[in-house]
Amino acid sequence: MTMVCHRPEGLEQLEAQTNFTKRELQVLYRGFKNVRPTRPLKARAGFPECPSGMVNEETFKQIYAQFFPHGDASMYAHYLFHAFDTMQTGSVKFEDFVTALSILLRGTVHEKLRWTFNLYDINKDGYINKEEMMDIVKAIYDMMGKYTYPVLKEDTPRQHVDVFFQKMDKNKDGIVTLDEFLESCQEDDNIMRSLQLFQNVM
Repeated sequence: MTMVCHRPEGLEQLEAQTNFTKRELQVLYRGFKNVRPTRPLKARAGFPECPSGMVNEETFKQIYAQFFPHGDASMYAHYLFHAFDTMQTGSVKFEDFVTALSILLRGTVHEKLRWTFNLYDINKDGYINKEEMMDIVKAIYDMMGKYTYPVLKEDTPRQHVDVFFQKMDKNKDGIVTLDEFLESCQEDDNIMRSLQLFQNVM
């Protein structure tokens, strides 16, 4: 049986669509296609010499766990994976990965905020409710682990969300729209600093 290798769409096209040079894209692709989980996955025992060029959620979680050994990164990796998996196919292609990375590393403030809104909008209904925000913030705190300094209290994520939501929900209707999110973030330095910290773990 012949294995069909994934090839990213033309690097020239990706170069035009992202903020990376062709050389940077080549380096990123080499790293991306050589991703290996830390433990063998039942479904992918014995990796082929020519990888598929896609990463599934389990592998994504294992990769993230290596960066945050003192916490539980699984839930945050789950939410992040689904933000990267824009077509909801259950796998992240190189094109998806590099497009998101381009925004997070080199995008404008507005582009970064739109991407962050999409991450927080877990059910993709165009709004962020308090529960969604709580789920993401709690996942970030879980990932950072018990060894953060200063030591976090049990109710810290809830307090964080309450403050965020109070500032962002301008019309007090219980949801935060994209416009409210963008406006709140750009006019409040504290929110921007907090979001910048959260973006650093992406």
